[in-house]
Amino acid sequence: MEKMKKGLFFVVFTCMIMTMWTTTGCTEKKTSGTDSIDADSTDTTAADTLEQLITEQPMPKAADELFDDFIFNFAANKKLQMKRILFPLKVVNGKTEKTLEKGQWKMEHFFMNQGYYTLIFDNHRQMKIVKDTSINHVVVEKIYLKRKKVKQYIFNRINGQWMLVEVNTGAMYQNNNASFLNFYQKFATDSTYQMQHLNVPIHFSGPDPDDDFSTMSGDIEPETWPAFAPELPANFIYNIIYGQSYTQSNQKILVMRGIANGMEMQLTFVRKGKVWKLTRLSE
Repeated sequence: MEKMKKGLFFVVFTCMIMTMWTTTGCTEKKTSGTDSIDADSTDTTAADTLEQLITEQPMPKAADELFDDFIFNFAANKKLQMKRILFPLKVVNGKTEKTLEKGQWKMEHFFMNQGYYTLIFDNHRQMKIVKDTSINHVVVEKIYLKRKKVKQYIFNRINGQWMLVEVNTGAMYQNNNASFLNFYQKFATDSTYQMQHLNVPIHFSGPDPDDDFSTMSGDIEPETWPAFAPELPANFIYNIIYGQSYTQSNQKILVMRGIANGMEMQLTFVRKGKVWKLTRLSE
């Protein structure tokens, strides 16, 4: 009976992974060919609908308290975005520095076009800072994995309002998560490499198909992993630094969080020696 229940969970869990993200699947890994620093190539249908809903509603003052509430409005509302950029905007690219005037700025949708965003944490304790309303400095990172570049959008809360004050593009090797990011790029694009970097077994946890209010857990063996593996973002990922301090940690938690559907997936990676391995998948 327990085996049947776990088997049913695997089916439900697989279907949830397939439907959770518009860019995911279970078997064949498909990656788009572009990795441009200035353009995305994702389907924007769902994002356009969400953006229209956000644009039609004025941003409540309370949205400035929690950065997540602000950034969704900032990314979807062009009028608001223009008001919340400190022009002339400082733009740094390596050793080159310039300023952008208001008329030169192009609307930045961030992760709205893909319907979900990613976060990187060292541990679960760091996740609590997301709900901290006292923080006044946040960095949104767009990480170009193939080009090994990181574009940082730096926000400060000034007089109670979140403002974009600087955009800074640098080499990925300078990033605090460089070791993990280099590993992740291979893990997400090379199925053979991915299989070689799976812990034995991979622990999973998720909703119990027999009880909406309970969860169940179990193990996934490497040989069955292809049936349940989510298609991971491979060209670029986002990260939001709310104030968490990264260290040379031997653990990284990659969170994939839906924007409008309340769904979330967590992949936990642990470094043993110099080798990163996926140890846990939870939903």
